[in-house]
Amino acid sequence: MSAHAEESGLVRGLGLLDSTMLVAGSMIGSGIFIVSADIARQVGSAGWLLAIWVITGGLTLIAALSYGELAAMMPHAGGQYVYLREAYGPLWGFLYGWTLFLVIQTGTIAAVAVAFARFTAVFVPGLSPDVFLGFTLTLPSGDIQVGLSEQRLLAVASVLVLTFVNFWGVRTAAFVQTSLTLVKTLALVALILLGLSIGRDPAAWTGNFGSGFLPPGAFSFPVLSMIGAAMVGSLFSMDAWNNVGFAGGELKNPAKDIPFAMAVGVLIVTLLYVAANFAYLSVLPAEEIANAPQDRVATAALQAMFGEPGLLLMAAAIMISTFGCNNGLILAGARVYYAMAKDDLFFRSAGRLHPTHHTPHIALWVQALWTCVLCLSGTYSQLLDYVIMAAVLFYMLTVVGLFMLRRRRPDAERPVRAPLYPWLPGAYLILTGLICVNLLATRPQYTWPGLAIVALGLPVYYAWRRMVRA
Repeated sequence: MSAHAEESGLVRGLGLLDSTMLVAGSMIGSGIFIVSADIARQVGSAGWLLAIWVITGGLTLIAALSYGELAAMMPHAGGQYVYLREAYGPLWGFLYGWTLFLVIQTGTIAAVAVAFARFTAVFVPGLSPDVFLGFTLTLPSGDIQVGLSEQRLLAVASVLVLTFVNFWGVRTAAFVQTSLTLVKTLALVALILLGLSIGRDPAAWTGNFGSGFLPPGAFSFPVLSMIGAAMVGSLFSMDAWNNVGFAGGELKNPAKDIPFAMAVGVLIVTLLYVAANFAYLSVLPAEEIANAPQDRVATAALQAMFGEPGLLLMAAAIMISTFGCNNGLILAGARVYYAMAKDDLFFRSAGRLHPTHHTPHIALWVQALWTCVLCLSGTYSQLLDYVIMAAVLFYMLTVVGLFMLRRRRPDAERPVRAPLYPWLPGAYLILTGLICVNLLATRPQYTWPGLAIVALGLPVYYAWRRMVRA
C-alpha cells in the first residue's frame, strides 16, 4: 500500500505561512549561534567564514528548488522518503527512513534539546551538565559519558512536552511553530542590526575586513580542501529545510505550498545567517570568534555590546530558538515513520491516527522514546558527525531521482518544475559530490561510520520484509 493511500484521516491544517515558518523554524536552532566559532578556527579568515555560509546557503537553495518539482509531483506524507521510494524503489526509501529515525532526525532533536537545557543553565546555574549516574563509553571520536545529568533530564522533559503539543493536533503545533519562529527571527534580526550599528567595533571591522580578509594562497588546493571540511557545521545549521515535505499530507495546498515554502524559507534563513556572521565580524575580531567560550559566538557578541545583560538576552533568545526548532522537527519527523508504516516498512501501529486529534500519535511517541535515549546516551553529537555525509548523500540521491523521474515519467503532472533544469540540479550534484569526496579524505573517522550506519539498514530491511511476509 502506498504511503499516500491512507491520508484521508490527516487534518489539512497547514497554510502557506505555517509551511514557510516550518521550514525557517526547523532550520534556525542553535547552530547559527555556535558553529561559526569552529568554522573560524578551521579557516582562519573572515573572508572564508562568510564564503562558507554563502556557499552552503546557495547549495541548499538549489536543492530546495530542485526538490520543489518532486514535492509538487508527490505532495504526500513522508516527503523525501516518498521521493526516494518512487525513484529507486522501497529499499532506498527504507534506508533513508532508517537513517532518519536512527540518527538524523532524532539525533538532531536530541542535540537541540540539550542545547536548550544548556542555555537554560545560564538562568539556573545549578542545572549541571555533569553525569551523576552513568558510565564511560569509548568511541572512535573519543570517550563520552552515558547516563543522567540535570541538563539531560531537562532536555528529555522538553522533548516530551513538545511531543505532547504535537500529539494534541497539527493546528496547535503549527500555532506554536509559527509564533516561536516569528519571535526568534525577530531576535536574530535584532542581533544583526545591533551588531552592524551600535555594537560595531572599528578595530574588529578593520582587522576582519582589511588586508587579512582573505589570506595569501586563499585559492590553493589545500585551502579549498580545508574549506570543504569546515562546511560540516554550516551544513548542519542549514539542514531540516526539507522537513515541510514530510508533512505534505497536512498542507491545505501542498503541490504549490511546499515548493514555495522550501525556496522562500531557505532564502530567508540564508540571508539571516550570512547577515548574522557579518554582525559577528563587525563586533568581534576573528580570533575572538574562533575562541568564544564554549563556542557561544552570539553570546560573546551580545556581551561585548551590553555586558552581563547581553549574555542573558542571548541565552533567552537561543532558548526560544531551540524550543521552536524542535517543535518543527518533532512535527515533521513522525510523518515519515507514519508513511513508512503504511508501506509495512515500520511498526504498523505507527501508521495509526489518533481518533480525536488525527495525529500519528504512536509515531510521535516512538520518535520521542528513541530521542530521549539519545539525550541520555551523550552520543548525539558524535552520531550527527558520523551521519552528516550520509545526509548529504541522500540529498544527492534525491536530486538524481529528479533526473530519473523526468526520463521514466515524462508525462507525469508537474505543477512546479525545477528552474534551469538540468544545469542547476547538475551543478548541485557536482559540488556536493566534491564535498563528499573531500570529507571522505579529510574526516574518515566521521564519514565512514556514517556510511556504516546507512549500510546496517540493508540486513534490517530484508529481515523486516521476511517478517512482514511471514
